[in-house]
Amino acid sequence: MMTEEQRIRTHPILPRPEEACVPFTFNGKAFVARAGEMISSALFAHGVRAFNRHHADGAPQGIFCANGQCAQCLVLADGRPVKACITPIEEGMDVRSLNGLPELPAEDAPMAFGRLRERETDVLIVGGGPAGLSAALELGRGGVRCLIVDDKQALGGKLSLQTHSFFGSIRDCYAGMRGMDIGTLLADEVRKLGDVEVWLDSPAVGAFSDGKVGVVRQGRYVLVRPRHILVTTGAREKALAFPGCDLPGVYGGGAFQTLVNRDLVRAAGRLLIVGGGNVGLIAVYHAIQAGIEVLGVVEALPVCGGYKVHLDKVRRLGVPVWTSHTVLRAEGRGKVEKVTVAQVDSSFGPIKGTECTLEADTVLIAVGLSPVSELQRAAKEFGIDVRSAGDADTIAEASAAMFSGRIAGRELLRDMGFDVDIPREWRDTLDVLRAKPGPTHEPKLARPEGTDVYPVIRCAQEIPCNPCTAVCPKNSIKTSDGRMTSLPGFSGECLRCTKCVVICPGLAITLVDRGYDPSGETALVFLPWEMPAGIVWPGKEVETAGFEGEGIGRGKVIAIRETQWQNRRKLLLLEVPANDVDKVAGLRLFDQARLGKGSPLEPSEDDSTIVCRCERVTRGQIVKYIRGTGIRDFNALKAALRVGMGPCGGKTCTEMVMRIFRQELGKDAVIAPHVERPFVQEVPMGAFLAGEE
Repeated sequence: MMTEEQRIRTHPILPRPEEACVPFTFNGKAFVARAGEMISSALFAHGVRAFNRHHADGAPQGIFCANGQCAQCLVLADGRPVKACITPIEEGMDVRSLNGLPELPAEDAPMAFGRLRERETDVLIVGGGPAGLSAALELGRGGVRCLIVDDKQALGGKLSLQTHSFFGSIRDCYAGMRGMDIGTLLADEVRKLGDVEVWLDSPAVGAFSDGKVGVVRQGRYVLVRPRHILVTTGAREKALAFPGCDLPGVYGGGAFQTLVNRDLVRAAGRLLIVGGGNVGLIAVYHAIQAGIEVLGVVEALPVCGGYKVHLDKVRRLGVPVWTSHTVLRAEGRGKVEKVTVAQVDSSFGPIKGTECTLEADTVLIAVGLSPVSELQRAAKEFGIDVRSAGDADTIAEASAAMFSGRIAGRELLRDMGFDVDIPREWRDTLDVLRAKPGPTHEPKLARPEGTDVYPVIRCAQEIPCNPCTAVCPKNSIKTSDGRMTSLPGFSGECLRCTKCVVICPGLAITLVDRGYDPSGETALVFLPWEMPAGIVWPGKEVETAGFEGEGIGRGKVIAIRETQWQNRRKLLLLEVPANDVDKVAGLRLFDQARLGKGSPLEPSEDDSTIVCRCERVTRGQIVKYIRGTGIRDFNALKAALRVGMGPCGGKTCTEMVMRIFRQELGKDAVIAPHVERPFVQEVPMGAFLAGEE
């Protein structure tokens, strides 16, 4: 039996997982998986990155979304083609690479199609993530019959992948609590409501003219007739086309979080992240917590779009962030082995002579999200009362999704005749939570008069976050005007309780104790600490960093303490020179990766870039056809090249193809969009059968 190579055995936040004990085989080799683990995670745990080979050209295929949205991870499980990322391992399962198209049975037995089961409900909520659960709580408490359908095996949506603490306010969106804990809390509350029913492993796959919605409930097709539909399906990640983007080892931020934070699988060895928004910057932190080497972050814009506190904590650790840069290519034999990046000009074109190459085995794509809204569009077309909340409505943070769901639930109650109030401040709060980061200011770091113990608050950017103002027992941390986005400041008495240090989601507060050393030569600084065990230890001398990553000097670790105030966040006590104590905000743990000389991108490389992953259609083929025909219709391109005709139905490639259309025909060109399928995802024929297959 092969040994597991990529399991995460210890983690600073997540509990130790149960041991793998479920036997299965992959291409005839014996493996073990954890109970209920997805096939893709079990294979990654054993170092398997390439799951199959494409029927068109034999190219190796791995994962991309790990969310059932694409079809990169198809395998044969006990003879049936399935998506490895959403199919759990079963004891003794025979998993094999799908090399080409699956073979049809030699003889088809007659298939008996039975009468479809039907259900009625007042409200159908499609998606059991933060928005769907929040809406269900409002509706269930009002006594409305609700049915939540979700394609996963557990409620929570992306909350279950988020090990970091949330921004916002404690009262409105559980600020300071970790996303996975919020997901568990909401799910538990929903299950207590007698009027809310939950169907897991049950994707909603289509909305139809008779007002019904098709749901594949644990493998069987069911028709649901709701009076109202609330779509809370979240978002899918945008893809990025560059030479080598289809190699195993190039995948999205959500796939990374799924492997690392849900399944405790070390999804990379040497990782490069493309995208400096919150998803990419948070992924840096998650990777380091999992023991993964992060080579750097590449961002095409001159500044990162994520919160400054996320960017600064990445820089403090020593991870480089290359703004005004892009990824040119990924290379390797059957998997990613090296990546070339380059600086870009004001038009985002690569500047020749700036190319650099890094030895990496993984490229994480975090370049934005798109709402999952196919079902909503179909329902609207047929006149069904449908609305959306969360990322399916507007892309924002999960805290905004929860608030959006609460408001949507109240709106449904009101439209159904219930006398409910939707406070104006709720909509104002939602606007704040959805807003882009505000202006950046210079933080005030002056020592308060008359005290040797005080917090140093380094909030510099106006973002929705204020839990520190709610936890101080002396009410000594306040904002000037009480707004959630206003910068907090300290004045008054400090009890040295460290609650503000521990609850801050951005790790932007330290506590200073100048009375630590009677001689006045050194002082003590308390740092929030969430790194793996063994990186530092009491007595170790370390390099200190300022809030934006600038070098400060040296310090000595005095202790690493557990804290009762915030589950799983520790405090690192650091002795530093007294003159440095107000400046120290973290530790520099890593050195920058070595960069090799790279080569410019050749036109032939650009032409060979895969745009449609399912059908292996290249950028060159698309450009040639548009130029040769002058077409302005996506569907003509589908008919000619099979773009968007694969299993994902164009979910991965549509935006990139539309971008090529605009590049070739002008940004104002009117392009006919492709016609979406009646089913928004694949439905096996067996789902319609009368009995067992």
